[in-house]
Amino acid sequence: MTIIRSIAFNTLFYLNLIIRMIIFTPYYFVSPRKQAWSVPKNWAKSNLWLQKVIVGADVHIDGLENIPDGPYICAPKHQSFWDTYAFLPHIADPVYILKRELTWIPLFGWYIQKMKMVPIDRGKRSAAMKVAVRGAREAVAGGRQLMIYPEGTRTAPGAPPHYKYGVAHIYGELGVPVVPIAHNAGLYWPRRKFMRYPGVIRCRILPPIQPGLDNDAFLKKLEEVTEAACDELLIEAAKSDNPPPMPPTAVKRLKELGVSV
Repeated sequence: MTIIRSIAFNTLFYLNLIIRMIIFTPYYFVSPRKQAWSVPKNWAKSNLWLQKVIVGADVHIDGLENIPDGPYICAPKHQSFWDTYAFLPHIADPVYILKRELTWIPLFGWYIQKMKMVPIDRGKRSAAMKVAVRGAREAVAGGRQLMIYPEGTRTAPGAPPHYKYGVAHIYGELGVPVVPIAHNAGLYWPRRKFMRYPGVIRCRILPPIQPGLDNDAFLKKLEEVTEAACDELLIEAAKSDNPPPMPPTAVKRLKELGVSV
């Protein structure tokens, strides 16, 4: 049954994307940018609804009161494609730093450009950082929220963290709060797999890390608070009435935490 539900969800997920892009394209491109955000935000909400109804995976978010007004850096844990859109409804005017190749995709790339994202050439690391910082400064000056995934790539639940220094560099340059977000979505929407599992995806929006720390101290604190919360959510999922399948990285981490599965 889980396989059938996963196939059904994945099929409807992509149909939902294609159909909405076609139907709402005229409205999206003639609307002011902030007003046009209603299209991708409603798309995100509809995906969460589809996952709940078809797969049986609900979402519970704690700490929404920790989201500040105005510009800040949003730093979610990156475990799944799920976390690239799930927080959109709660962020006023986000800007993503993304690989420039995404802007070349017909229609999808035009949607990205409409929102004035920051495309970078990942093959040119030093130049990419300069472009990222310049784009981030412009976004913050406009009151926007910068989305950064501190590890840069999707990491399996329980895997050893690899936080990159880029987020610390941008933190030091911008002087705005950083909001860490921990979650366990990778247990229910595993990376590089089509399976989707039922249960409750739990997210925790942590108190902002205020500007003023030196870059190394900031990066250490970001990793410590995020990983501690992720460990707690991993344990909670493992002890739930209907735990999802645990990948080897999660099993190993749970053993390190003294939890048997």
